[in-house]
Amino acid sequence: MVEVFVSRLGLDSSTNSFVVILQERDGERILPIWIGRPEAESIAAQLDGVHRERPMTHDLARALITALGGTLHSVRVTRVEAGTFFAQMHLERAGEQIVVDARPSDSIAIALRFDAPILASDDLLAEYEAPAEEAAAEPDRAEGEGGFVPPPSPDIQSAAEQEQREVERLKRHLESLRPEDFGKFTL
Repeated sequence: MVEVFVSRLGLDSSTNSFVVILQERDGERILPIWIGRPEAESIAAQLDGVHRERPMTHDLARALITALGGTLHSVRVTRVEAGTFFAQMHLERAGEQIVVDARPSDSIAIALRFDAPILASDDLLAEYEAPAEEAAAEPDRAEGEGGFVPPPSPDIQSAAEQEQREVERLKRHLESLRPEDFGKFTL
């Protein structure tokens, strides 16, 4: 595992999805992870030091872990399968080590709130071996929707992976719909 940090957030215009760019702490390799808008906003708010009057979901997760006597030691982005990234949160409570399976986007948002290290599999960094200099040539922040910066070229993933990611995103969206989301229609 290699320590990484959140280099920046972006909007992938080809899929209209947000991307968090992780960069290895003492190197130039990057790892782009496509995430949802709420997670991107949560990560951006934490990076920008925005504090809300009421706790948001990731603030609540931090408060729950702390209230239950736990600490977050690290977040580990472990693998990608069929275009889906997997992560683990490594916690400790009363001397007991606890590993929790979690989405990387949520794990990263919570790790930032604990100031806990974020680690990525060396294999993942090697797979997405895009030099950070290309990314560094872009400004850190730009004006526009949510202040997000476009990510590096989307050609770092194959067309099949992009299509699979889009299909999975649509499935998640459709599964989350409730009858009241459709409004009232008359026939």
